[in-house]
Formats: sequence, C-alpha cells, structure tokens
Amino acid sequence: MKKKFLALVTASALALSLAACGGSSSSAASSAPAASGATSGAAGSSSGTFKLGVIGPLTGENAIYGQAVANGAQIAVDEINAEGGAIQFELKSEDDVADGETSVNAYNNLLDWGMQVLVGPTTTGASVAVAAEAYNDRVFMLTPSASSTDVVSGKDNVFQVCFTDPNQGVGSADYMAENMAGSKIAVIYRNDDPYSQGIHDTFVSEAAEKGLEIVYEGTFTADTATDFSVQLTGAQSAGADTVFLPIYYQPASVILNQANAMGYEPTFFGVDGMDGILTMEGFDPALAEGVMLLTPFSADDTDELTQNFVSAYQAACGDIPNQFAADAYDAVYAVKAALEATGCTSDMDAAAICEAMVAAMPTITVDGLTGQGMTWSSTGEVSKAPMAVVIKDGAYTLP
Repeated sequence: MKKKFLALVTASALALSLAACGGSSSSAASSAPAASGATSGAAGSSSGTFKLGVIGPLTGENAIYGQAVANGAQIAVDEINAEGGAIQFELKSEDDVADGETSVNAYNNLLDWGMQVLVGPTTTGASVAVAAEAYNDRVFMLTPSASSTDVVSGKDNVFQVCFTDPNQGVGSADYMAENMAGSKIAVIYRNDDPYSQGIHDTFVSEAAEKGLEIVYEGTFTADTATDFSVQLTGAQSAGADTVFLPIYYQPASVILNQANAMGYEPTFFGVDGMDGILTMEGFDPALAEGVMLLTPFSADDTDELTQNFVSAYQAACGDIPNQFAADAYDAVYAVKAALEATGCTSDMDAAAICEAMVAAMPTITVDGLTGQGMTWSSTGEVSKAPMAVVIKDGAYTLP
C-alpha cells in the first residue's frame, strides 16, 4: 500500500480534538471535519465509516505513551478521511492509565460505543489483559506498541505493529557484537515487568551466543525504581563500560541522574521504551547525551514521509512525535490496508470484520513511518528491523 500524506490537507482536517492531543483524560470521538468531500457518518451508514477504538494511558506516569498513540492514530484518521476514499474512520480514545483492569473497562466502554476494530492498548500489561477479552469476543486487535509475545500468543485475532521483545533483545546483542566488541556489559532491568524481563532474557541468551561479556546484572521492581545506587555501584565495580537498559524512560532518567552524580560514565544502551526521555518534564536532556537506543522511528529523519508527519503532528499537538505516535499512525494504515484487502463494509459486525481481517493480515504489505515493506505473520508478529540511534545535541542521530 502506498502511503502519502496529503500535504495540502486543510487546516480543519489537521485540527485534532483536545482529548486526542492530551488535553483531557475523558474519551472523545474525532470531531475534525472531513475534507475533500469526505463524509463522517456513523458506522453502518453508506459512507463506509468504521468505528475505530484506541486505548492507552492518557493520564498518569505513562501518559506520554498513550497520548502519543492517540495523537498518531488521530492524524492518520484525519488524513484518510480527508482523502475521501471508500474507507472512513470514526475514532474514540479511552484512558486506561496503563492498568490491566482499567484497560478492560475501557475496552468494554468502546464495545458499548460500537467499536469494530481496536488499535491498542498501548502498554504490554494492559494489552495482555485486553487481548484475552478481544479473543473471546472476536474483535480484531492491533496494538501499536505492546511488544511482548504474550500479547499475541494463542490469539489469532491479535497483531502487533511494534517489533517484539525478543526482536529487541536479539537486535541489541547483535548490534553490540558488531559494533562494540570487547565491551564489558552490565544489565539493569525490571524483573516484575514482562516487557523488561522479556527483552533481558533474549538479550542475555543472544549475548552468550555472540561471545559478549556480561559482567553484572541488577534488577529492580516498580516499588524500588527510585534508587539505583546499588545497581550502579555493582556495574561500576564490575568494570562495566556499557550498561544495557531494557526499561522505560522514567527509571532510565533516574539511572542517568544518579550515574552522573557518582561520576560513572559508561555507554548507556536502551530500547524503544526509552523514547520520550528527551521531553520528560524535569529531566535535563544533557544527561542523555551519548545514550544509544533501538527505535523504529526518528523524528529527525529527512525522508518526506517522516517530515510531513512531524509537521502535521507539530501543527496539531505542538510537540515532536515519538515512536509511539508513529507506530499508531502505521497501525491505522495497516487496518485500512487490511479492510481494503477484505472488502469489508461498515455495516458488518465486529466479529465478521475480525474473521476477514485475520485472514488478510498475513497478505498485506505496508510502507510506513516505522518500517518499509512491513508484513505480518499469522501469529501476529510484525516483520521489520529496528535501528540503533545515538542521542547527540538533544536529537537522535545515526551512530
């Protein structure tokens, strides 16, 4: 599928709802008027408008992820609607504060609204909880950013846009083996988080196969994520010159602060959960200088598609998009491609649409912001390669 942003889309089509840009925690359907003759009728009308649900943390400590997903999905919906094609979307976002039980409640609210396809949830734990419900209900689910294989395992109607935890662990070890041979590596991970644990496990396994030397491993939990002096001292004492952080940006920011305070200056190497650290409130971006991470998207890329998306995101939300926004944008276009492949119409119920899309997903190819030629296996995993970037002068650059 060819994806091209409408550079001349009207300003009204780019004006996202306040909730979609993080201005409110309440759920809200898209209120942006359609351009180029597009209609915006309810699902089941002759307009071909499908009801698309989005779930993520719009409030709380993980709101940067959920708001980005809601924003990216909304921009894609506005763009598609402005094109005036046969497929149109009505979008509604629900807040789950990255909590599994709350996310299931959000999912049920969307079902009451008439949701036909789900883009979400945003985080892994919430996605695991909702995936079980979506499987039983036969609702097609495409999570833009949950990366654990537990999300899709045993559920034929659940797919991912973000590359998986094993993919990140393997990719990180492979990169270090090729570019950082001889490094002494410490790993600090959260052992009560499936995301962090999953990446850690595959990284350690791949590192052993590649002959990488891991000299220290330190763990923490959600309740102990405020003090990393023991882990950093252990890594420093073991002579680690590289510290692998398969974690989210909040604890990573604490680690970088504390490492700076103790004069410990290894190369920090993170994963996609660290995307967002540069815009974290109260964090000095200078402390992230030289940090490396794997990501499928960089807002600093100069290709036309990326720059058009970044411009649209800034115009709508006044911020620079992160990879979660880009994943959600690609997710909406993947849904569109699958619907086009199936010939589904908006008067079909969610279960019928689900069965058709399950069959279609392994047949489509999407050129997106986060990967060219993205394809999906029948078991739900996406095929695309992560890239390593380094933070330099407050921006992502290629090493």
